[in-house]
Amino acid sequence: MPDAEIIAIGSELLTPQRLDTNSLYLTDQLNALGVEVVRKTVVGDERERLTDSILGAMARSQIVVLTGGLGPTEDDLTRDAVASALGRTLVFDQQICDQIEARFRSFGRKMSEINRRQAYLVSGAEVLVNDRGTAPGQWIDHSGVVLMLLPGPPNELKAMFEHQCLPRLGKVLPAQAIRTRHLRCVGIPESDLDQLISPVYKQYPSVATTILAVSGEIHVHLRARCPNANDAEALVAEVAGRIEPLIGDRIYSRNGDSLEKVIGDLLRSRHATLSVAESATGGLLGGRITAVPSASDYFVGGFVTYSDEMKTKLLGVPAEMIAGHTAVSEPVAQAMAEGARARTGADYALSITGYAGPDGEKIGLMFIGLATPDGSEARRVQLPGDRERVRMFSTNTALDLLRRKLLAAPGK
Repeated sequence: MPDAEIIAIGSELLTPQRLDTNSLYLTDQLNALGVEVVRKTVVGDERERLTDSILGAMARSQIVVLTGGLGPTEDDLTRDAVASALGRTLVFDQQICDQIEARFRSFGRKMSEINRRQAYLVSGAEVLVNDRGTAPGQWIDHSGVVLMLLPGPPNELKAMFEHQCLPRLGKVLPAQAIRTRHLRCVGIPESDLDQLISPVYKQYPSVATTILAVSGEIHVHLRARCPNANDAEALVAEVAGRIEPLIGDRIYSRNGDSLEKVIGDLLRSRHATLSVAESATGGLLGGRITAVPSASDYFVGGFVTYSDEMKTKLLGVPAEMIAGHTAVSEPVAQAMAEGARARTGADYALSITGYAGPDGEKIGLMFIGLATPDGSEARRVQLPGDRERVRMFSTNTALDLLRRKLLAAPGK
């Protein structure tokens, strides 16, 4: 089964100001055809390095997609580098030049002489029409390797790939399909999870298993490529079916949904509402909840009570409680959740208070409060990392506490 490599061209992509988003789009499109993208490379505007990258990609993969470097300026070197790598010449195409000139006229402009560079084709290439810009793409079949030269602007690239490349790929690709399963977990370290499930996934070398630590969560990606979709789906389902019981209720999503999306669906299905009270996270928890579309179905509001005074005024936390236990304590976290629930009338309320750092000896000490129709509780957690990690991990802990409570509670 053919694999693909993507080469993104442009020195600007090697700076922190520009991100190569074209490769993400192309990977998604190629995966939908059953093609694995096995390597992505970013190369600056330097002909010899680009030529070497093309030769290396052709030696490894059957499909090579090049993006960018098809403009009219001296640093647009994709055409030259491909011709050099293939041992072919560049051929001027007057018809393409006329089309480019006509496009400029349609905008009331005169074509600059340097735009003639865009009318050069690698000898033997098929033209990929660009109806959104001046740079035509090129399709080259060279000794069993397909090369696609695509423009860099995303709106031009996407239209060209969809209308020009996909039909051509459909004719040359064998029947194949890729299917994936995304398990998202909380409450278990990456190394512990891998030790738990590796005896299973190692039995399936044809399934690519990836374990990722993402903002306090662990994501397990299972990926199978087979001659047809049914076989691929059956294979990932078999592996997932053996892995899931090992991870248990630490799995919160099997389709890639975020934790806040899962919480929202649970609240909506139970016709329940939620409010929050935050100190150390300063609105991060409420921000995650409201990032989900239609969160107003279940989220009624929240409080950011950073000072002790605001905890008392807005949430009704007794001043003597704060004085006796400090604002970072189990009783205060519990009282904050109770106050948020009482003042908003929500069915559930979450609270977070703690030391996010970066200064002090108790960095990462956090307390999570939860108030429900059946009572309230608070949990003490010690979280690793810097300030941002502690804050994000705290919201994960709070949301997962609510998730478990909702799963245990009978629906309305």
